[in-house]
Amino acid sequence: MAVADAEVGLLHRVSNVVSSELSVDEILGEVLGLAAGATACDACLVYLFDRASNEMVLHASQVPHAADLGKLRIKVGEGVTGWVAENKSAVALGKNAFADPRFKHFQTLIEDTYEAFLSVPLVSAGDLIGVVNVHHRLPHDHSSEEIAVMKFIGEQLGVTISKSLLERENARLMEETAEMKRELETRKIIERAKGLLQQKYGITEEDAYFRLRNQSRRLRRPMRALAEAILLSEDLDRDACAAGDERVA
Repeated sequence: MAVADAEVGLLHRVSNVVSSELSVDEILGEVLGLAAGATACDACLVYLFDRASNEMVLHASQVPHAADLGKLRIKVGEGVTGWVAENKSAVALGKNAFADPRFKHFQTLIEDTYEAFLSVPLVSAGDLIGVVNVHHRLPHDHSSEEIAVMKFIGEQLGVTISKSLLERENARLMEETAEMKRELETRKIIERAKGLLQQKYGITEEDAYFRLRNQSRRLRRPMRALAEAILLSEDLDRDACAAGDERVA
């Protein structure tokens, strides 16, 4: 009964962490600690799926792997981790993990010399998000409860990370849209300023552009700022003329 209560408590803690306002990296750090405590493992690593390259990228680790984070890559289908990613199915190896025919050794990972290995996929709505691995130095019998807990952690992390990636992509698209609007407004302002210069000095559109560009470089001010100054000066001159006409009238 006590074991069941502890397991339920762990699941609640995982749910609380993934539903918190923490960043993805902070959530990964917290959940890695919970996973390590639940499995009594010697190492826990999280790989995230890079859709562009079809690779798993080491993103977080319970033990120091600073030089490898964001750099160590495993192709989908390569090694046990790649197999789990490709099949979206867990693998539990209680001993001699390195003897498994799917195993591929990575020299930078000391964990590849460990005896036991449990790997579960991070999945959201059927889409691959990543893989979480727990390693034991000595042979370890992965209980059904332990595997179930890690699968639950994988599901929770998968949904959370997927949501974060979607929010990040939406923010990127919104920024791109805003930037396109700013560029369009800038072009319109510069075009109007060029037209005024052409009219005022009787020069070509190309000459007006070069005049603006050269002044921009000389004064170290953006072309848009100079164009806005030209338009403002024209508006002030127009207002002054209109006021003078009213006084004369």
